[in-house]
Amino acid sequence: MSSDVKLGEWGCKPGPRKLLALLFSSLLLGCASLPRPEPVVLPTPQGPQQLARLQLGQGPGPTVVMQSGLGDSHEVWADLVPLLTPRHPVFLYDRPGYGASPRLAGSRDPCTVARELHALLRQSGARPPYLLLGHSLGGLYQHAFARLYPQEVAGLILLEPTHPEHWASMQRETPGMVATVRTLRSLVFSEAMRQEFDAQADCLAELPPLVSPPPPALLMARTDWPLIEQGAFAAMVTRLWEDWRRLAAVQRVERLPGDEHYLQRRHPQAVAAAVDRLVAAHCPRPQGEPGQRRCAPGR
Repeated sequence: MSSDVKLGEWGCKPGPRKLLALLFSSLLLGCASLPRPEPVVLPTPQGPQQLARLQLGQGPGPTVVMQSGLGDSHEVWADLVPLLTPRHPVFLYDRPGYGASPRLAGSRDPCTVARELHALLRQSGARPPYLLLGHSLGGLYQHAFARLYPQEVAGLILLEPTHPEHWASMQRETPGMVATVRTLRSLVFSEAMRQEFDAQADCLAELPPLVSPPPPALLMARTDWPLIEQGAFAAMVTRLWEDWRRLAAVQRVERLPGDEHYLQRRHPQAVAAAVDRLVAAHCPRPQGEPGQRRCAPGR
């Protein structure tokens, strides 16, 4: 979550940075807007679940699948989506408890969320392989998806992803921030947010190992930090970003100027360019053929 959480003011006006930078995401929504999502019913172990999804854009593939951070609906991608849809099919949705999707009881660990997304993609007719794009806690969820379904993943772009050891590291290294996060969890988080927060590290030890060769992966992150995050917290997060080279075979950590956690809002052109580069490099279109790109997913 990001310290861009602005208590008491949930609109688009800028304000001072608050405490939760990078823990998962923030509660702010983007100012741009997207079309109204389509409600669909997905069978789940707990019974039928209504989810809101959007399928936009056109192109030879792969489908760019977006996963938001803690507390965020699909609207957090509103600045980026129009830059991609002229060239790429795009899939985004609201997880249970956010946006237009009712909350779902039961476990909300990363594996459950990844399997839920996989089932929704299949039901929606979006064919693999997928280019997974995840922000903050959504990056951790996309990591779980890539480990569970590597043969269906064309690539992975992580925007300041939540590391599996993020909360445990915070408890060891930044006790002052931990106290504030616990207070916010009790007083500010919605029930859906508490479900995801509490289950953030569940199931990760059970994920299959990284395949060889792994899907291509890129991590994007800011260069600067708000004053409240400087010092031990910034050092911890920077170290954990580098560890994604081991976790997901991230080939490069690309740093973007500024201290904004929401890179898809602050730097949508840079994120769109990263999508284009990954698709061009790893999903070439056969020469002289207008059809589907041929990606080389993980094995």
